[in-house]
Amino acid sequence: MKYAFIRVQSQEHKIGRLCSALGVSVSGYYAWRDRPESATAQRNRALSAKIKAFHAASRGIYGSPRIHRDLLADGEVIGVNRVARLMRKDGVQSKMAKRFVITTDSKSTLSPAPDLIKRNFSRSAPDQAWVADTTFIPTRQGWLYLSVILDLYSRQVIGWAMRDKNDSQLVRDALIMALGRRGAVDGVIVHSDQGSTYASSSYQALLAGNGLICSMARKGQCLDNAVAESFFGTLKTELVDDSDYHSRSEARQSLFDYIEVFYNRRRRHSHLGYLSPVQYEAQHAYH
Repeated sequence: MKYAFIRVQSQEHKIGRLCSALGVSVSGYYAWRDRPESATAQRNRALSAKIKAFHAASRGIYGSPRIHRDLLADGEVIGVNRVARLMRKDGVQSKMAKRFVITTDSKSTLSPAPDLIKRNFSRSAPDQAWVADTTFIPTRQGWLYLSVILDLYSRQVIGWAMRDKNDSQLVRDALIMALGRRGAVDGVIVHSDQGSTYASSSYQALLAGNGLICSMARKGQCLDNAVAESFFGTLKTELVDDSDYHSRSEARQSLFDYIEVFYNRRRRHSHLGYLSPVQYEAQHAYH
């Protein structure tokens, strides 16, 4: 470690002075410097380069478990602990997820639907239960509202919509996209909070007209819709918090790219055995 420190500092200070200060000989330093790099050091250097590349490709969000999966998929034989050590050594860190808080206007929801999910967020196949939620994205032009629908089986975002108003049309548009993608699905539970947009007559008519079953979280119980809220927490941490959107149009393009290009198709999901949602559903299709 002393010799490595001397090599780094030799651009600013004389080697003799550095060696004297650290209590090592100049000849010892040069012998260390000129010694051929060990096979382990070469291997670590090559792995570190791959780790940094995969970390950059993940937009800086992956920690050691997901980087480890990327390395295995790339043909490397390596343990996750070694990946973690190399990441610590190089200062490569994932963005930490933050607890996501969202407010819901449920004052006008006089007769909410029952909670049919009851915090059971596991499903054995696609299109058994979907979860819906809405959040807001800050831009310099004002808020952009994003509504999404996720399939509980794969956590894939199967429907989404963006508008400058948080109204019933926003949540209807997200549901229409989900129906367009999934085709004729009957008896799917669609779970949301008790917000006025989800309780609106137009949204409820769209559910009923397509044979979908409405479910609503209990008032004030954010964990009743934890999967949807977790997605928004991930979205904010991995994308929005580091962005300064000058316009709603810029935010729309960024969110589209994150949802469709990265999250659905590339992002490794720990709940899915570190497969992406699309990969997980494709795996189901072959069962």
